[in-house]
Amino acid sequence: MAKKDKVSETPATALLRQHGVRFTEHPYEYLEHGGAQHSAQVLGMDPFSVVKTLIMQDQDAKPLVVLMHGNRKVSTKNLARQVRLKSIEPCAPEVANRHSGYLVGGTSPFATRRAMPVYIEESILALPRICINGGRRGYLLGIDPQVCVQLLDAQPVNCALAE
Repeated sequence: MAKKDKVSETPATALLRQHGVRFTEHPYEYLEHGGAQHSAQVLGMDPFSVVKTLIMQDQDAKPLVVLMHGNRKVSTKNLARQVRLKSIEPCAPEVANRHSGYLVGGTSPFATRRAMPVYIEESILALPRICINGGRRGYLLGIDPQVCVQLLDAQPVNCALAE
């Protein structure tokens, strides 16, 4: 990677380096509301292997993190049933920002401001590599998906819906 493409350290990259996790950096031109589909397209990646980090909340407004394929939606009903909660819904962007310490569109599951339970779509774990947000808008990291289980204690779930 060219020197000029290096992105300054984020809390997420600092945590990964601290744990000796190898990752590749993939900066791209951020597009407001472009989401994982946009980043996958501009980086020439399969949106199925670009993982979005979603901050959601349960019926008591307790936050949780859901890691989902870039071209899939979360069935909050299925997720709630699997993790034995009454209901789950997405947080408002400003609430998500407060819980994670990142801006929506640049949310990484690593080094969040608040410790939250993490749920990962099970099929993500079968992929050899994923790209996930590195803690800044327009910045993805390529990692082994098992890192999400090892560092975040991410629990596998089956709650994907076609987008």
